[in-house]
Amino acid sequence: MRYLITSALPYGNGPLHFGHIAGVYLPADIYTRHRKLQGQKVLHISGSDEHGVAIMMNAQKAGKGYKEYVDGWHQTHKALFDKYNIKFDFFGQTSADYHREETIKWFNNLYEKGAIEKGEEQQLQCQDCKNFLPDRFVEGTCYECGYEQARGDECPNCGTWIDPIKLKDPVCKFCESKNIKVVDAYQWYLKLTKYEKEFKSWLATKSHWKKTVHPYVESLVKEGLVDRAITRDLDWGIDVPLEEAKGKKLYVWFDAPIGYVSNTKKLLENSDEDYIKDWWKNDETVLTHFIGKDNIIFHALIFPIMSMVSGEVKTVDELPANQYVNLFGKQFSKSQGWYVDADEAIEQFGDDALRFYLASLIPEMQDSSFTWSGFEVKINNELANNIGNFINRCLKFYVKNYEGGVTSEGFTPYLESELFKSIQPKIKEYHEALDNTQFKKAIEALMGIGFAANSYFSDREPWAKIKEDEAHARETLYNASATVFLLGCYFSAFLPTLAKNIRSHFEDDLNNDEVLHAIYQGNFEKFGEYLATNLLKIVKQPEGLVPKVDKAIIKKLEEQFQG
Repeated sequence: MRYLITSALPYGNGPLHFGHIAGVYLPADIYTRHRKLQGQKVLHISGSDEHGVAIMMNAQKAGKGYKEYVDGWHQTHKALFDKYNIKFDFFGQTSADYHREETIKWFNNLYEKGAIEKGEEQQLQCQDCKNFLPDRFVEGTCYECGYEQARGDECPNCGTWIDPIKLKDPVCKFCESKNIKVVDAYQWYLKLTKYEKEFKSWLATKSHWKKTVHPYVESLVKEGLVDRAITRDLDWGIDVPLEEAKGKKLYVWFDAPIGYVSNTKKLLENSDEDYIKDWWKNDETVLTHFIGKDNIIFHALIFPIMSMVSGEVKTVDELPANQYVNLFGKQFSKSQGWYVDADEAIEQFGDDALRFYLASLIPEMQDSSFTWSGFEVKINNELANNIGNFINRCLKFYVKNYEGGVTSEGFTPYLESELFKSIQPKIKEYHEALDNTQFKKAIEALMGIGFAANSYFSDREPWAKIKEDEAHARETLYNASATVFLLGCYFSAFLPTLAKNIRSHFEDDLNNDEVLHAIYQGNFEKFGEYLATNLLKIVKQPEGLVPKVDKAIIKKLEEQFQG
């Protein structure tokens, strides 16, 4: 199988926060690493989403050109991903020429097939500054939930895809005028209504999707699909390739998902593989989109219809859309000061601690909430105590008493030991969970391996037995240390830095990618052969693999959000 994994294109208009990382990019990275460690052929594709009204407005406020503005955020986002050890095979830009070329190809294909048509519409226009007010150029009160800062494209509170004409008390975001009228205009529409029957048949094959995804999409189409305008009267974006549409741009939601395809093409342009034949239209490819719940409509409805009608690519196979990660129970908001600086946090606590806590917050079925006290408890009580403390105690005692190493002579080989047998079900649970993008279950299985090893080590008390029963202590340390190495393998998807540091305590003949991949894939033959023919030696003293979080620091951080 081939796994084509995409992460929602981060919008080039502001900083990323923990909600973005835990909701989309961290789970995608973990899943990508998991599939690659399994020996599968995998691509992880993403990039910056760089068109749209919000970018235009904020670039103007910043006094920057549009391209300069989005390039800056592109570099900022990529740097943050690097700090959190989130890797992509390609991270592109929708403002690039290669993306424009791919998008125009899609438009022409859909237009020629009658899936795109010109249509009249009513549009808001400010009577003071004379600007048309599509999407985020207008705000008002949501007609569904009453939220007073609903945008012309979406209500941030209830998630309704807004019809700007229906907004109550609309306000022009150019000049803050309320002197707004409805006028006649024209745009080009994606004729979703033409493909309702075909789409519903396809959607029926996705009943295995999450209960937060499939039923939601079914409810959206229950009363029928609605045609959506894909052009706008803007001066930033991809030109509509029609003479009569001169001056109009393709709207961001049409071109953004095509970015997955264009970025794959760019990645493979100098390779022996073809982005369409080998990946996007390959029957052996499993296409998985990692997104947040606010992107479901685009990835579960609009892009699949664009894909099936154009025939350019296959439709999505898996859509593990996540809910929201909030901050102390409220949505992140930099404008209101309700956020945590993700750059400062990673500098202070490191990627192991933050990846572990954020992975535990992945909102698979319901919203979750980041708190600093929760972070402290998760790191100190679980990662530090269960994993870090066990590894430090085990390896330090091993080096102290058996600096030259130990063989399994005189006791049952490790792969036949009770300890190894006890963790095998956890290894199976771990794989099954990650195969199905169930990250919390996978973490539980990992911690179960650590708990089993910890209990084995504590129950057998090698520190107390070593003088009266040296063989017993030696066997305990040997089996526990072998399990430490396995932990260094199985943490590789979740905490790659910690995993590498754990394995660095073992000799190079054992600590190599060939052995790592074999063990991860459930093939313990090479590991068993090594143990049977070599000393199991610890080559360096463990030094603070998982430092505990200072409660005093956490208290100060918590105080920033009180009241």
